Amino acid sequence: MDVRDKDKVFSQIKSLPEKFSNIDVLINNAGLALGLASAQEADIEDWEQMVDTNIKGLMYLTRAILPGMVKRGKGHIVNIGSVAGTYPYPGGNTYGASKAFVKQFSRNLRSDLLGTGVNVTNIEPGLAHTEFSQVRLHGDKIKADNVYKGTLPLVADDIAETVLWSVMRPAHVNINSIEIMPTCQAWGPPAFYKE
Repeated sequence: MDVRDKDKVFSQIKSLPEKFSNIDVLINNAGLALGLASAQEADIEDWEQMVDTNIKGLMYLTRAILPGMVKRGKGHIVNIGSVAGTYPYPGGNTYGASKAFVKQFSRNLRSDLLGTGVNVTNIEPGLAHTEFSQVRLHGDKIKADNVYKGTLPLVADDIAETVLWSVMRPAHVNINSIEIMPTCQAWGPPAFYKE
């Protein structure tokens, strides 16, 4: 389903068969980056789609599922953030800001859910070879493949195993946040503009 469609999200969750309605784990993985243009040149529609998916979609699903978890006194919400929510880079403007929201929303959920038995984890991947770059570059496979050329990036299984590990901890253990990068990635030096 399109997580940007609030009414659809709530109606789909509400209409789940009883057998599947007691959701134990929510993985908010829907997210995207669109374009790499600087803020003054970026497509505003790309910005809106990122906000609607990465922020609103995450909020809608969380709000639709969370009351049942609280009522049952157990559950786990895993939000897929990004290192871009912490470390800025040229062209990462709205994407990075949306992932900073994911980080802070996760922290605030932990505060709200204290004593409820519901755990919250924010997983922040770095460079990962998935369809991410192809989507970001509007379907340009050649440009997307060049993003990973000469690197040994994370893959989807690396993130999936991290999610699985975090949700398999004993109920009294909450993994607040995991930042995960491939060894070929690190933080950049400070940038300076010189005339």
